[in-house]
Amino acid sequence: MRLTLHTDYALRTLIYLGTHTDRLVSIREVVATYGVSENHLVKIIHRLGIGGFIETLRGRNGGLRLARPASEIRIGDVVRFTEENMALVPCTQEARSPDDGPVCILGKNCRLRGVLTEALEDFMSVLDRYSLQDLIN
Repeated sequence: MRLTLHTDYALRTLIYLGTHTDRLVSIREVVATYGVSENHLVKIIHRLGIGGFIETLRGRNGGLRLARPASEIRIGDVVRFTEENMALVPCTQEARSPDDGPVCILGKNCRLRGVLTEALEDFMSVLDRYSLQDLIN
């Protein structure tokens, strides 16, 4: 499983906010810390806000902060929210419509799909055991 840069920077941003709970953090501060483009980070911040992971306050004294305690933010939830497609291979994706048909040419005889699905479930199970607070301590 390879996480996208979007998810990587989303997690890093949450870690940064979790280590600076005493004040609001600016987007530019996070950009300077991680060396990511400001336009890219703005998209990530927006998505994290939609997901209820962070709060954004606009204006002169605005900034970013966690929307809830770090102990209540599960890493697995962040990964599921920020990754658009968790399929390890195309045949594990759900068909978009009934007309799409089976993606796997081996069909019902293929056992790889089950093995990869189990591996992904185990991967996510490990991430679900950890909160943002575990990554900060």
